[in-house]
Amino acid sequence: MAEHTSSSITIEAAPADVMSVIADFARYPEWTGEVKETEVLATDDRGRAEQVRLVLDAGAIKDDHVLAYTWNGDHEVSWSLVKSQMLRALDGTYALEPLAGGERTEVTYRLAVDVKIPLLGMIKRKAEKVIIDRALAGLKKRVESAPQG
Repeated sequence: MAEHTSSSITIEAAPADVMSVIADFARYPEWTGEVKETEVLATDDRGRAEQVRLVLDAGAIKDDHVLAYTWNGDHEVSWSLVKSQMLRALDGTYALEPLAGGERTEVTYRLAVDVKIPLLGMIKRKAEKVIIDRALAGLKKRVESAPQG
């Protein structure tokens, strides 16, 4: 990943519970805010999404794009842009680190976005930071409010 922005958050749940929320693309519109619609286009032999179409509405940025997902065991998932109307590139990763014997999880989200319209690097990184912080806060709220088990 080229120049990217990253941030971390601790979630009061086991890594498997966090990853199950991350992998449940159909429910993204319920907790992400910007994602209005999702469609899993392809899955791997374990049933995990390999290609997902997402319709975004983040105010100034509205887009319909397809991402390709790569799963690294049960502790990391990365994605890259396949096609988009507004984006030239979108590379991201959720990395999960178990804490407190696996009772909590540190989630690190890395993101690099390149839009088709010219944008100053400083503004682009600020936008990446907002996207990351909103996503992590939404993920934490979603995982911690879900019944565990």
